[in-house]
Amino acid sequence: MTDLEVYWGEQFPEVFGTPFEPLQGGYFSVDPENVDPSEYPNGIGCGSDPRDVENNAFYCVAPDAPNSDSISYDRAFLAELGSEFGRFIPALVMAHEFGHAVQARVGAPSTSIAAETEADCLAGTWTRWVADGEAQHSVLRTPELDDLLRGYLLLRDPVGTGQGEQQAHGSYFDRVAAFQEGFDSGAEACRDNFGRGRVFTQQPFLSDEDVATGGNASYSLLRTIIDATLPAVWEQVVGRDFDPPAIEAFDEDPPRCAPDAELDLVYCADENLVGFDETDLAAPAYEELGDFALATAVSLPYGLAVRDQLGLSTEGEDAVRSTVCMSGFYTAQVRAGAGGEYSISPGDVDESVQFLLAFGGEPEVVPGADLTGFQLVDLFRSGFFEGLDACGLEG
Repeated sequence: MTDLEVYWGEQFPEVFGTPFEPLQGGYFSVDPENVDPSEYPNGIGCGSDPRDVENNAFYCVAPDAPNSDSISYDRAFLAELGSEFGRFIPALVMAHEFGHAVQARVGAPSTSIAAETEADCLAGTWTRWVADGEAQHSVLRTPELDDLLRGYLLLRDPVGTGQGEQQAHGSYFDRVAAFQEGFDSGAEACRDNFGRGRVFTQQPFLSDEDVATGGNASYSLLRTIIDATLPAVWEQVVGRDFDPPAIEAFDEDPPRCAPDAELDLVYCADENLVGFDETDLAAPAYEELGDFALATAVSLPYGLAVRDQLGLSTEGEDAVRSTVCMSGFYTAQVRAGAGGEYSISPGDVDESVQFLLAFGGEPEVVPGADLTGFQLVDLFRSGFFEGLDACGLEG
């Protein structure tokens, strides 16, 4: 038995109330570039031509089709994923496809994007089981979780894909968030949380201009967006007494009020100032990741200003955890219209995830906490979905 079969053999009865029925069609491991179709007279999964699985893996179930209830995969493609994003990513792909086998036994959500992200969630529950050392054949170490999240970037739909498209799988954030939900909360959350009320960030481009720019604002407009949306969101939380901090850029050398001369993001309480390093942080984040990566960056020290005005600590790991969570809340609020004339573009929330994974581990960016990229994204996800109750803003 595979580790996936062992896990779902144990979990399925507890979560869904009936024994798990093993895959009837089994597995098809194929090298599409070198395969002889005559070796598969009935095809692979559901009768498919073995060459059609190139750069892919899929579960299929179809009445009266040969090799139904099976998983087929391009083993060379999975090996390439493993070489780029870590040895566990092929197992994650298989866990996702096995999630579809679970759905085939209990019913899947009605839309493609909900079904695919629920399968990501189910894969997350199995991954947690492996990470906890319960699997016989699979091993996952904590540092490898960051690579898993990076690997999901390759698995997302193209930016600008609509939620309602027939084969929609979800944005980077949609898929990562679903995976982490399963990892944190178990299969019951996957069973219960992917109905009609599920929030997805994937959205189509609304204009030719957005298509041309990939949804990214010019740098000067981005500065205007940041200056407008951060006060708009937090004034609604703190109230009329909120005194919005000034937001200023600096070139490698932070202002004298900064608590550390090495920081790329600073909050100066006495001057009510938020600063960011334009050379070492803003430019690479904007150019390599996109506009909302910088908005996410600036939202972190801005969150310290909010905490300060609420009478809460601005130092230590609890404050860091809170501000990352608050960044997720801020992003969700802008998406919901709290930014006034400015709103989220396709791919923006994906850029938040990319920023936290790419820059969040640097002490110049997120000081005072020893947090992995996986943990930072998880905190952001909590703020986005659960709101300020998850962000430790109680006195």
